[in-house]
Amino acid sequence: MILPRTMTIVALDGHGEPEVLVPREVDVPRPGAGQILIEVHASGVNRPDILQRKGYYPAPEGAPDWPGLEVAGRVAAVGPGVSNFREGDTAMALLPGGGYAEFALADAGSALPIPGALSFSEAAAIPETFLTVWHNVFQRGRLVAGETFLVHGGTSGIGTTAIQLAHAFGAHVATTVGSPEKLEAARALGADLAVDYRREDFVAALKNWRDGHGVDLTLDMVGGDYTNRNLQAAAVDGRIVQIAFLQGAKVEIDLNLVMQKRLVLTGSTLRARDHAFKAALAADLREKVWPHLESGRVRPLIEATYPLVEAAEAHRHMERDHIGKIVLVTGRQ
Repeated sequence: MILPRTMTIVALDGHGEPEVLVPREVDVPRPGAGQILIEVHASGVNRPDILQRKGYYPAPEGAPDWPGLEVAGRVAAVGPGVSNFREGDTAMALLPGGGYAEFALADAGSALPIPGALSFSEAAAIPETFLTVWHNVFQRGRLVAGETFLVHGGTSGIGTTAIQLAHAFGAHVATTVGSPEKLEAARALGADLAVDYRREDFVAALKNWRDGHGVDLTLDMVGGDYTNRNLQAAAVDGRIVQIAFLQGAKVEIDLNLVMQKRLVLTGSTLRARDHAFKAALAADLREKVWPHLESGRVRPLIEATYPLVEAAEAHRHMERDHIGKIVLVTGRQ
């Protein structure tokens, strides 16, 4: 295609509340070796975008300094050495930043074809959450069929993905949520046990679940006082994977529980990992998860879409109660 000279992005005019997100015009980039340029039709909105907006999560060196970790659209140009995409192909991609834009550069290895009949908005809701869940639940957390799995924040983007994937791969799934409406949503996605943490202690609720077996794997985004409660709920030889800490990163833990139950406490971040790691992760996701997306057994849950230039309102929405993902659309469809 003939590329325009400039494009609209949503930049950060300082750090703070959503109003620091402002549309700007910048030059359209050209792909280098191993890169593709995606004409963005939709961009996912994620919690790390909010942290970046507030000044707590800067983009890695060399990445665009405006937010956006996942996009979907059509390949507008390919750089030298790229063989897995051609101009005009549909694609979704995990980015280190720069997704709030009409065009975005992506490493070809971190990009994936759009499966089945998914819309661009649905595809844009996949890369960050699905790659995060796949790595932390199935690779790092080693969840297998028949095990018990707990994810906190079950109606978040990560939570809705984790419930569906764990259920699809044969695990028994429990989750915590914050309202009766979210209880129903979590059960509809495949949760066997959903606990309203505002009304019930999840540790007590889990004591009699699956004959008191305990939780084999916990995926936690809360931290704070949930940390020791996760240890209490864990099964012998259980694993706990930390991917965020909404209630605080610095905690004291009961090492007696770790030792007595032979627990593993681990965690990870994805954004700063190198291209080779992300490419291998994307390839594994395509092999293992794409059949479930193509069949419709697993599907990203979209709560709302906003025009790209209304990114500030999308952030306000995300900081309120929501179920599933929020997506920005460029109107280029």
